[in-house]
Amino acid sequence: MSRQPVRMPRLGESTNEGTVARWLLKPGDRVEELQPMFEVESEKVVAEVPSPFTGTLVEILVGEGSTVSVGAEVAVIDVASVAVADRQPADHSDQHSSVSSIAKGAATITSSPAREGGPPLAPATRRLAEDLGVDVAQLAGSGSGGRVTRRDVESSVHQRPVTASVVVAAHLPALAPPPPAGADRFIDIGANDELIPLSHVRRLIADAMTLSKTTIPHAWQTQEVDMAGVVANRSAHRTSWQHEEGYSLTYLPYVVAAAAAGLRAFPEVNATFAGNHIVRHGDINIGVSVGLEDRIVVPVIHKADGLSIAGLARAIHDVAARAQAKRLLPDDVGGGTFTVNNSGTFGTLFSYSIINPGQAGILTMEAVTERPVAVNGAFEIRPRMYLCFSLDHRVMDGMVAARFLAHCRASLESMTSSISIY
Repeated sequence: MSRQPVRMPRLGESTNEGTVARWLLKPGDRVEELQPMFEVESEKVVAEVPSPFTGTLVEILVGEGSTVSVGAEVAVIDVASVAVADRQPADHSDQHSSVSSIAKGAATITSSPAREGGPPLAPATRRLAEDLGVDVAQLAGSGSGGRVTRRDVESSVHQRPVTASVVVAAHLPALAPPPPAGADRFIDIGANDELIPLSHVRRLIADAMTLSKTTIPHAWQTQEVDMAGVVANRSAHRTSWQHEEGYSLTYLPYVVAAAAAGLRAFPEVNATFAGNHIVRHGDINIGVSVGLEDRIVVPVIHKADGLSIAGLARAIHDVAARAQAKRLLPDDVGGGTFTVNNSGTFGTLFSYSIINPGQAGILTMEAVTERPVAVNGAFEIRPRMYLCFSLDHRVMDGMVAARFLAHCRASLESMTSSISIY
């Protein structure tokens, strides 16, 4: 028997632990590589974790509801049957096919192209290498017949020189400590009050927000936006969009597009404070707040500046739907460089949002309401919206923040009914 451990994955850059919410398999079950094994939750995401191996699940080490550190062993898989299969003669008739489908962490796997000068490479291993920027042709495989394994790819990453992301992690402080002993002595608990234990997820959120407010010097700015052009554009496309896509076209993708344009124009905002350095991110990866029943999650739209309004609308709908269905993957919540919050859905007019640690700002779109305004000496009723910007004053000064915010406002106010969203 060849036993391989399954470990708790990291669900986001600043996440150090996770809670096993539900096991999808039981000991003795056959499991395929990339098949969902269990649900794990953190303050960032509830996700299905795929198996790193093909084999038989022989032991579950962590029960449902248990919280363990990233990297801790949670289960054991017997992969001996895979080693036997590797020694069987290969059918090369479909040698050039690869992963036939990958969706929500599950995959239907055929064979994978052989790496030049070596045996076939598992599709999941190839995908991991591509995600991490590893050239598998340069690796000496430790698997059967010199096959490059997942561990070979991960080990090559660990041996790389220190990069900017490592510098950032080294300078970010640890999570905030719990309240001092006896802090509850200031709380008067009445006979009719209910004591609700703090869940693990709620504790993680509390720690992250305390970390943000105690380590990031927040400043705030607000500008009012005339949304007449955006309203007209949305009205022009709303019916056809609903018919073709099956869901509503909202104002959120317009604001995300404006934020992406602003971040491209002012890269100082798309940054992270890292002790003696400020890291300016080359990619614009915008997190969007999605409300669940008991928390807010922030899935990330990667390279948002490369998408049209229609593309952003589809991407936002996709991650929001998967968040509601608990189908987000770790990659869906990682790598965010900025956040857009949509509290205006509930009718709010002003919000002073807390910055996600590791970012330099969060832009909140408020409710779009009709208000009387003076236009050329006369009153008109116009759809207006406040854009509220929380900024890390260590990374940028108020002048840069104001210019970024003005750029976002100008982008929205330049919209007309005739502009294509595609």
